[in-house]
Amino acid sequence: MSRGNAVIVHEDAEVLAEAVAARLINRLADAQAHRGEASVVLTGGRIAAKVYGYVLTSRIKGIVDWSKVDFWWGDERFLPSGDAERNETQAREAFLDALPVDPERVHPMAAADVVGTPEEAAAVYNAELDAVARGAGVPPFDLVLLGIGEDGHVASLFPGNPALAASGDPAVGVHDSPKPPPERVSLTLPAINGAESVWIVASGSGKSQAVAEALSGPDLPAGRVRAQAQTRWLLDADAAAELKHLEF
Repeated sequence: MSRGNAVIVHEDAEVLAEAVAARLINRLADAQAHRGEASVVLTGGRIAAKVYGYVLTSRIKGIVDWSKVDFWWGDERFLPSGDAERNETQAREAFLDALPVDPERVHPMAAADVVGTPEEAAAVYNAELDAVARGAGVPPFDLVLLGIGEDGHVASLFPGNPALAASGDPAVGVHDSPKPPPERVSLTLPAINGAESVWIVASGSGKSQAVAEALSGPDLPAGRVRAQAQTRWLLDADAAAELKHLEF
């Protein structure tokens, strides 16, 4: 299967979020049909919260056995447990707490009140990933969800930040983030690209330039994302506004 980009544009943010939610449910159901379980890496942000809300209200959410889904995170802000700015908090409030998930299959990154540094949090996550993968380092990710920043970052891999070049262990501590808070934890680019599918979801005109640049080449972190089977860009019309001159 081609590892190129597929670009799908929806008319506005609400249609985008509802469509991504339906695609997500079907992707997890397909994975369970294939191997009896599924694994998804969650992201944060406004559009992600909308997606999770639509998952929760979807009439087809019952086609997934939520107790057999592993939930991971692509990155996390190094803040105390329950902080409203943590991606974990957002996802739990948006849909996880209302779904019949197995708590043992929900894998948040360690918070700042649990460990002392982003590196310690990354080490704990690496150990958990390896344990679930039974010593293989990283378990199979059926799907990684990503947003894209106006600077073209994905997860907490920012342009010019040393974390962008990290390899080896799948999770890394991040310092000096240009967006607050400065300390974070992130999956590395090789870990993200090891997934079967990666979907980059973007909404709003503020993302349009970064989307166009990332789809034009590898200069931005988002332009270096290449899943094993499917890399899909799911956009609303505003985020896709600069793509008219590109062909896919």
